[in-house]
Amino acid sequence: MNCILGIDVGTSGCKIIAVDGHCRILKSVTEEYSCYSPEAGWSEQEPGDWWDGVCRGLKKITAALKDTKILAVGFSGQMHGMVALDKNNRVIRRAILWNDQRTEKQCAEITAAAGGDASLLAVTNNRMLTGYTGGKILWMKENEPENYAKTKTVINPKDYIRFKLSGSICTDVSDASGTGFFNVEKREWAVGLIKKAGLDPAMFPRVIESTEAAGHVTKEAAALTGIPEGTVLSGGGGDAVISMAGLGLIKPGRVGITLGTSGVAAVNLPSFAANPNGMLQVFCGNEPGTYSAIGVTLAAAGSYQWFKNALGDYETEKAKAENKNVFSILDSEAEKVPAGSEGLIFLPYLTGERAPVNDPNAKGAFLGITSRHGKGHFARAVMEGVAFSLKQVYGVIAEAGKCDGSNEIVIAGGGAKSKVWQQIFADTFNLPVRTVYGSSEGGSFGAALVAGVTAGLFENLSQTVPFIESSGSSMPNAENTGVYDLQYQKYVKFYDALKWSYR
Repeated sequence: MNCILGIDVGTSGCKIIAVDGHCRILKSVTEEYSCYSPEAGWSEQEPGDWWDGVCRGLKKITAALKDTKILAVGFSGQMHGMVALDKNNRVIRRAILWNDQRTEKQCAEITAAAGGDASLLAVTNNRMLTGYTGGKILWMKENEPENYAKTKTVINPKDYIRFKLSGSICTDVSDASGTGFFNVEKREWAVGLIKKAGLDPAMFPRVIESTEAAGHVTKEAAALTGIPEGTVLSGGGGDAVISMAGLGLIKPGRVGITLGTSGVAAVNLPSFAANPNGMLQVFCGNEPGTYSAIGVTLAAAGSYQWFKNALGDYETEKAKAENKNVFSILDSEAEKVPAGSEGLIFLPYLTGERAPVNDPNAKGAFLGITSRHGKGHFARAVMEGVAFSLKQVYGVIAEAGKCDGSNEIVIAGGGAKSKVWQQIFADTFNLPVRTVYGSSEGGSFGAALVAGVTAGLFENLSQTVPFIESSGSSMPNAENTGVYDLQYQKYVKFYDALKWSYR
């Protein structure tokens, strides 16, 4: 039997899956690692922890598939992270992650150097957001000049893992799009902008298409992971983009919602489309010549995770005692509460926000609390608040003309396992919500499909769509849609009402 592997370097852990030639999952492994926040708004990880986790996971995968030939390995990963390497390709400092908010000053400086928002958009088709890699590099130059002086190359998280497996340093067009220094239309580095920002263009790696071969497993890496020496490695893609491949979003009419630590609303674009006000992220797609229109809310399933950690001690202990999943217990509490949480509204701005509002200083909130509200109300309000935020993002995509005749939502990510949350999305958007095979695997499934193209199993990603079968659906409830329409009208007004207090 032949298989392809998909590796997703996530924020809370790495997920590795093995997929056969019919896109059926043979084995899935997850390895967790730590995240560090040395100051408020900062988010960092040790690249060595990613590599250790990947090695552990790959050993488990290869041990379980001894009689299976691995044809190729694909890569997905948290976007925008900054991994700084020296002349010997050693890591200089902890990676600064996508949800780090320290670079507001540097992003403003880069935008000014470009000649303002309009001039920046004319080059990159995207604003320079605080989460993007570009501001992090300038921050390092201004605040850690000794580290900047040592830096020869800056790569993204998934590219570091590929480097450790192959010794090859490069990135793909989708991850490059999320640096803020990439000409998305031309699919090449915006060298002029990099120079205007006072940075060295030589730091930026070679860029390839997602389905291109990017290297081969070395003898040393084979010994550490169990993957045969010489196995081909694909370019892969940033998680927000490559997850769309795993959802079959190449098919017209589908809107993708991903409920990972962050939340993503996305549609596939068959050709380049301008992003005139910069409200969205328009990135290169994983199929050559294609693009993706994306909006990201920074704390989606991350909000529910925060709620569990901060207020779910009882449910956590109950889950241990009853050998249950703690989120299934919280879901059951939320399911007892009527749609709209009896007026309780949650703003999911726990780590600032990117879309539909771009404000690194935004703060989360519960609003409308009364003596009637209990634990279940708060759990449901968190899920509803995330749904409202992504509905706002979808509204921006629709207003920009980036989706034509959307007739269903395909939902993915860890949060997609919740039937309650699926129904909330169906009722909030007033559209059918579907899960598809592999949707809970996140970026790792899309990474495996891309690797299938690299290995020659598929001519292109379009050929994988028939294999991505529906695994469940939730239809809108007319009674609930009316309630959510009213709640949503309140929700969208709260940011403007409260933003004066965020600084």
